[in-house]
Amino acid sequence: MPEDQPVWREEPFTAAEMGAVAHLYRGEVYRSTIWRTRLDNTTNWSVVTLGIALSLTYSAPSASPLPLLLVGILIAFFLVTEARRYRYFNVWRARCRWMENHWYAPMLYGDALPKDTHWHAVLARDYRKPRYHIGFVTALGRRLRRNYIWILAIQASAYMGKLVIHPRPIRSLEQLFDRAAIGPVPGEVVLLVGILYNGGWLALAAVTWLSDKRRHARRQAEAAMG
Repeated sequence: MPEDQPVWREEPFTAAEMGAVAHLYRGEVYRSTIWRTRLDNTTNWSVVTLGIALSLTYSAPSASPLPLLLVGILIAFFLVTEARRYRYFNVWRARCRWMENHWYAPMLYGDALPKDTHWHAVLARDYRKPRYHIGFVTALGRRLRRNYIWILAIQASAYMGKLVIHPRPIRSLEQLFDRAAIGPVPGEVVLLVGILYNGGWLALAAVTWLSDKRRHARRQAEAAMG
């Protein structure tokens, strides 16, 4: 039988097979826990670097707001790194949820294990041919919506606050542009780039959110993981 065809099990799992699946589930939970910790690490790095930039920028009224701009590069790097790690984490998480929904839940309810979903065949194919269950852009959007959109909002708010209040409260729009200028780069250009930078992240978060909604709606009728 070709590997891409559904595999039917007419007979129930034996005691030895049930024990093997239980150990398999424990292993997947352990791997998902390890990768979840790695996700937390990159988020913590982003928060720490933003905190350092805030301390430098607000250490004195005459301090430069430039650290808050430069930290945006680090935050973007950490976000990309976390999205890559999330794709790995999602593999183990999806397998755990798959076994919980299709094996443990029916067992706890006292129902017969469902055969029409081919849940065991889907899981077997995922082990034979491992793959990411979501794309990189989707992972980027999920981590952005979960954590990084708030980090970026704090960064943008702190930067604008620095321009507005230090060294003295601004009195005109021209003063804002003058304070935002970086060397030969006019303040208008700097602020425009900042708007495009943050607007791009917001657009990505919205697009991937809509994509996830469509994906979850289709999953109701499909045997899919991810």
